[in-house]
Amino acid sequence: MLSFLKKLLKKDARQTTVIPNDGQTAPLTEDQLSIVSTTSVIHHPPQVLVGTAQSVGMQRENNEDSLFVINLIMSDSVSQLPFGLYIMADGMGGYLHGEVASRAAVRAFADYISRKLIPSLISIDSGPLNESLQELMEEGVREAQQAVLRRAPGGGTTLTAALLLGEQVTLAHVGDSRAYFIYPDGRIQPMTNDHSLVKRLLDLGQLTEEQARNYPQKNVLYRALGQLDPFKPDILSHMMPHPGYMVLCSDGLWGVLPDLEIFQIITSAANPSEACQSLVDAANGAGGPDNISVIVVQYLN
Repeated sequence: MLSFLKKLLKKDARQTTVIPNDGQTAPLTEDQLSIVSTTSVIHHPPQVLVGTAQSVGMQRENNEDSLFVINLIMSDSVSQLPFGLYIMADGMGGYLHGEVASRAAVRAFADYISRKLIPSLISIDSGPLNESLQELMEEGVREAQQAVLRRAPGGGTTLTAALLLGEQVTLAHVGDSRAYFIYPDGRIQPMTNDHSLVKRLLDLGQLTEEQARNYPQKNVLYRALGQLDPFKPDILSHMMPHPGYMVLCSDGLWGVLPDLEIFQIITSAANPSEACQSLVDAANGAGGPDNISVIVVQYLN
């Protein structure tokens, strides 16, 4: 029943791209490294734990972030296949426009992927998919874009979505929400590139890291859902760290906490739910200038 899904994974695996980590993450101490390098128990089927947390922050009156999480496991005599869909959206455009835009984007994307893919996992009579996972994710972004244009004209939103199937993660990304991987060897690696003016100026060498932190237009995006100019989302496939973590978060988190602190909080927490709440508390403790949303996915096997 799942043989065609394995073919999809093989097809997308040939297109896998690794984004180099050009951040300023500091080297880990031996104690920090031991947290993630300890030999883990082998689970059958592989276990995927998920936590989420949100906060309006300390300086905002309404929440313009939206998130979505779904987890499934299909295990039988043929295969053991974890499935997960994780979506993060950070709305913009002022009161109502931003929150309506992010909500519309998340719901449209989740609806499209669920309708196209979940029946293939659970239905005995479903036929094979004609699209690759990367094509599905790109079409999901187009559906989300149309939903934002219809329901929140004048508003916009980021969208960062991760589709986990087996050991492979396919990412769809627009804007400056982020996805990170945390590896067993102690690395925390950004897996998305920010579509922001300040990131482009950094890449061009026109700003230093210190200047970028205080740049007056650091929240300006050159690519987001809701913009009328045509754009292509970033669609990339990677192997999920296992054991390890994936983190999706809005800039209300990563813009306040350095990567190393994010790593330390997640790897020292008892579970992903505790990690998420601790991350939100730390961001609020650092001033909470924006809405904060985070999803932490832990792959135990």
